[in-house]
Amino acid sequence: MEKSRANAGVAAGQTAVPEIRKITTGDVMDALWHGFDDFWEQPSHYVFAGLIYPIVMIVLAVWVSGQNVLPLLYPLATGFALLGPFVALIFYEISRRKELGLDTSWKHGFEVFRSPVLPSVATVGLVLGVLFVTWLIVAQVLFVGLFGDSTPTSLTALFYEIFTTYDGWLLIIAGNVIGFLFAIEVLCITVVTFPLLLDRQTSPNRAIETSIKATLANPVPIALWGLIVAVSLAVGIATLFVGLVIVMPVLGHATWHLYRKLVVPQAGRSARRRAPTAAAARPIRSPKAT
Repeated sequence: MEKSRANAGVAAGQTAVPEIRKITTGDVMDALWHGFDDFWEQPSHYVFAGLIYPIVMIVLAVWVSGQNVLPLLYPLATGFALLGPFVALIFYEISRRKELGLDTSWKHGFEVFRSPVLPSVATVGLVLGVLFVTWLIVAQVLFVGLFGDSTPTSLTALFYEIFTTYDGWLLIIAGNVIGFLFAIEVLCITVVTFPLLLDRQTSPNRAIETSIKATLANPVPIALWGLIVAVSLAVGIATLFVGLVIVMPVLGHATWHLYRKLVVPQAGRSARRRAPTAAAARPIRSPKAT
């Protein structure tokens, strides 16, 4: 009987259309501070998990240098931000468990990889992976189109080519503009997608659709959130990826709290708040199916 009820609950979560709220920039900052709160409560646990990201980046940097494909070093470093929403799964789960009053030891964060929602999470993760690979291909094509097939043999030679030539500055401008477009796409389709999958076990399509709706309903707050993410990741990368040990957990926890503000919780659940915002959140009713 209990198993039937559980299955019915999952089915309801998959079919119910999430309701979106209008939020303010104050809500974004409130979510960010909650992210800091969650991180500082058990920083040693989260630092351990956060080390995964910089270690992977450093290994890739060494590998790229060894393969003499230095032009891909910057696209790899910046492009991994496209995978950030997937990498932060552990931190969404920790914040979810904290909200439910469950054990928040770091080992429980990895339980997400044994969750019934794993296939849905993997599907969206695959989408991000495709975007990441596409970004690398575009970056490589752009570099070859400007500099030909010759590849710099050292970082010094690469920097000289980029910063002292017209083609180099064109590469910087065009590459960052294209990368910005990729980042906007990822932001729109993932701002609430993974937390929603963990919370309600909905379908990947429904989760992505909800994320896009939340973005369109709150363009200014989501733009602010995107700016915060971009600047934070830039600082983390600029510190030779060491800063990501703090940046990734904080952004991951904050994403969960931002999700709680953007999507109306199911019955019996509510978003945590540090202080009331200036304007009350106004829900946007989803159109009824015809």
